[in-house]
This record gives sequence, C-alpha cells and structure tokens, in this order.
Amino acid sequence: MDFQQLGILQGLAAGLMLSISIMELLPDAISEIGFVAAQFWFYLGIVFFAVIVTFIPEPDASSIALTMKDRGEDQQTRKTRVKVLMSGLITAVGIALHNFPEGMAVYLSSYKSTSTSLSLALAIALHNIPEGVAVALPVYFATGSRLRGFNVAAVSGLAEPLAVVVLALLLPSGQLPHSWVEMMLASVGGIMAFIALHELLPLSLEHAGRGRAVAALFSGMALMSFNLYFVHTFFPLD
Repeated sequence: MDFQQLGILQGLAAGLMLSISIMELLPDAISEIGFVAAQFWFYLGIVFFAVIVTFIPEPDASSIALTMKDRGEDQQTRKTRVKVLMSGLITAVGIALHNFPEGMAVYLSSYKSTSTSLSLALAIALHNIPEGVAVALPVYFATGSRLRGFNVAAVSGLAEPLAVVVLALLLPSGQLPHSWVEMMLASVGGIMAFIALHELLPLSLEHAGRGRAVAALFSGMALMSFNLYFVHTFFPLD
C-alpha cells in the first residue's frame, strides 16, 4: 500500500466518522434532549478533544520510530509513517470514547425491550467495522505489523463491553436517564467530527491530493448513510 492509497482510506474514514456524527449521534440527541442542549454537548465534545490534542503532548517521534520496522526508507518517508501512526492512535482514542457510551446505550436499551437492544447492537456492530478499519490500517501501514494494527483496534473496541460491565456493576437496575446517554453521545459526536476534520482529512489531503481526498470523504459519508438507511429500514428501533 502506498501513501496515495492510504490517503484515500483516511478520507473514507473521515467521511464515515463525520456521517456517524452529524447524521446519527447529533440528530438522535436533538430529538431526545432538544436542539440547544444537543448543540451544547456536541461542541463541548469538540472543545474537550481539542484541549486534549493541544495540551497532552504526542509521544516523541524518535521513540515511536524505534517500534517500527526499518524498511530502508529516507528520513522524510519515516517521519511521514510516524505521523500516520499518531493519526491511528489518536483515532483509536476517539473511537474508544465513542464506543464507551454506545456500550452504555445498548445496555440501557435492554431494559426497554429485547428487540430495541438487539437492533441497536446490530447498528453499532455495523458502525464498528469501518471504525476498526480506520484504526488498524494506519497502525499497520506505519509499523508493518498486522498484529499491532489488530491489537490497537481491539483495545479501542473493548471500551464498549467495558461500559456494559461498569454499568452492570454500578447500576444493576439500569436507572440511568436516557437523556444522560444522549448527552454523552452528542459529545462523542463532536469528538468524532473533530478527529475527522483535524486528523484524518488533513492527512488524506496530504497523501492523496485534494481531488481524491474530497471524493473519498464524500464516498465515506455516502457509504455510512447507506448503512444507516439499511439499519433503520430493516431493523427499526421501536
């Protein structure tokens, strides 16, 4: 895989994440807690992750480079691979934050009805496939290790069952207001939008060029839109 192909995949991942954010998480929050509250929590998520990116320094590039296979590349190419790796790791953090409240949502929906919880679980499972790819591919590309890509994606995904375990222990009766879950998911939507526009899209533009990056972005959004349509049409959350 060359840098251009990686850039296209990064653009697709940005589109997928943007689509989840603005077509699924934010509208659901608006319908549940109102426009103003949903917007507040959405932008709070953006500010939260912007602060994390600004004030928590990234690991030193030289130390990261030691974990990467030596492919006989020049220094610039190696720096680019380090940048790609950091993009994958930051995306993993964002997706882990995304997955935690989704796990909570599945757990809490089970108290409403089995059909609702199963439908929601299926929708989230379909969402998680491209999200896992968005994490694993940059790590694999940067390190040359399929196992490392798998491990990072798996760890970010484990936030979802972890949320179920935490809620089952702390709230065995499931008495957490649904509006609280929607607030968290609205914030997560902001985090996802920030990652897509701050991390993934710039790298896609750099590696694939403006035309391909924009095409990949909208292709990712269209793909996730079809996914959402399929889920809501054949597995309605009633």
